[in-house]
Amino acid sequence: MFRLLALLLLFCSPAVGEELSPVGKLINLVHQDCGSCHGLNLKGGLGPDITPHSLTQYDIETLSIVVLDGIPETAMPPWRPIMSEKDAKRIAEYLLKGELK
Repeated sequence: MFRLLALLLLFCSPAVGEELSPVGKLINLVHQDCGSCHGLNLKGGLGPDITPHSLTQYDIETLSIVVLDGIPETAMPPWRPIMSEKDAKRIAEYLLKGELK
């Protein structure tokens, strides 16, 4: 188990001395934090698939509210206490379009 964790940290972390851009940090957050429930490829796990083709019923505003406030009575937590509305919209855009600029 320790070896697996060490390998994940090695391959998921930026190179020593390399600083992630703000966009890179958000993408990293999505794949690590959201991926812990939605699967590392975001195709589902404990939580549902959150790839662009599965989120067509959402627009950026609605999805950013889900990110910020979670979904009551589910495992989807609210991120508002630690995330700005601007970052939530950027994450929603990334989830809906599969890219972030």
